[in-house]
Amino acid sequence: MRPDQFEFMRGFLKERSGLTLGDDKSYLLESRLTPVARKQGFKDLEELIDKVKSGNDAVLASSVTEAMTTNESFFFRDQKPFDLFRDTVIPHILETRAEGKSFRVWSAAASSGQEPYSIGMILREQAMKFSGWSYDIVGTDLSSEIINKAKNGLYSQFEVQRGMPIQLLVKYFDKAGDQWQIKTDLQSMVQFKVYNLLHDLSSLGKFDVVFCRNVLIYFDQPTKKMVLENMAALMPNDGFLFLGGAETVLGITDRFAPVPGLRGIYKKTG
Repeated sequence: MRPDQFEFMRGFLKERSGLTLGDDKSYLLESRLTPVARKQGFKDLEELIDKVKSGNDAVLASSVTEAMTTNESFFFRDQKPFDLFRDTVIPHILETRAEGKSFRVWSAAASSGQEPYSIGMILREQAMKFSGWSYDIVGTDLSSEIINKAKNGLYSQFEVQRGMPIQLLVKYFDKAGDQWQIKTDLQSMVQFKVYNLLHDLSSLGKFDVVFCRNVLIYFDQPTKKMVLENMAALMPNDGFLFLGGAETVLGITDRFAPVPGLRGIYKKTG
């Protein structure tokens, strides 16, 4: 890959997805995009990049962006955030939303759906407490391909083994050949949409809880600030935000503050 091509791709990906590539990340471009070049019939990666640079193939541009931004996910990833959702956020919601009996949860960058379905399982396990309530779980991702996989709710043995307690697997999935299909009642709990976090978020509506985990690490500081403040605009003053273990709002925005003693969870400051 020529230096000018690498610089072009850095700018292209930053503009389309917010992804910031360091000077030492040419290997990442090559590893992610070489299979795309092969699949699309280009003789090499340089030919693919030149085609993207021409600006006349929107489908290819989307394929390249999706290849660079699709990240691994698994059920109940890191576990602790889901424990905090169950033990800290749900009691707060039950107390503060008792009159309206409704709330909404957003899984931003939902990837192939494991995070929002994990949230759905937690809420199903708390079903008695939410009798008479209504709630929405919305999962979004930049990649239309990965959102389609999430909608299908079909996972390999390997995917369900990663983080999934066996009792929940048996309860919420059906065996489908050598794969596992999420049961219809859980599948219907989650709405999946293709959405770019760099775009106007207002059409998504308001959310009481936002999971935006392991996303900000790919953005530069101004982009992090923009995304966090746009999210804050969708949330009530007591809304909760979950970030990844290596992420923080400190030094980026004052619209959220850490919840004392609870790593990775933030409350809107008003």
